[in-house]
Amino acid sequence: MAAKIRWSIRAVSNLEEIYNYISKDSKNYANFFIKNILSAIKNIPDFPNKGRIVPEYKDKNLRELIFKNYRIVYRIQNSIIEIAAICHGSKPL
Repeated sequence: MAAKIRWSIRAVSNLEEIYNYISKDSKNYANFFIKNILSAIKNIPDFPNKGRIVPEYKDKNLRELIFKNYRIVYRIQNSIIEIAAICHGSKPL
């Protein structure tokens, strides 16, 4: 059975910030971009070890997927995948 996804408050806020930033130029593209991020996240429970270990922390349960210029950081906790943060690759966690 695949793990369930849980969102941290920080990750939800990050996603809203990304949408708001992109929507200043194009609401359509912002919707498209967010939809693609959510699609990438949807696949994490099926392959939780697909993402690389976050280099700054070297914790095998803290991983990240790279989507465009963004890091989707998630934590593997038994049957739960917690989306911890979504941040631009140029910014520290």
